[in-house]
Amino acid sequence: MDHIVTVQHVVTAFAEWREPTDAELDAIDAEMPVILADVDLLDAQIITLDRTPSELDSQRIRRAQRRLLTARRELANRTAGTSPAVLAGSPFRGGA
Repeated sequence: MDHIVTVQHVVTAFAEWREPTDAELDAIDAEMPVILADVDLLDAQIITLDRTPSELDSQRIRRAQRRLLTARRELANRTAGTSPAVLAGSPFRGGA
């Protein structure tokens, strides 16, 4: 019988290298309004999954869509002058 053993020392040996860099944390910080607006839109859409959307639900979804588009536009405008190397990890570098 083969025994399965853990290799904890191998997995955690490089743990300090797996931490996000300051540049990655700054990119996440810059994208946080878009992330939160996207979560709001998903919440509004999830509410309507098990029922027919009411007019209030439709308004909530449209509001969330507008907030998401506004957040994406503001992020794109802020990062328009940023060098491509900074945006290498950003999902918004080619337009979203």
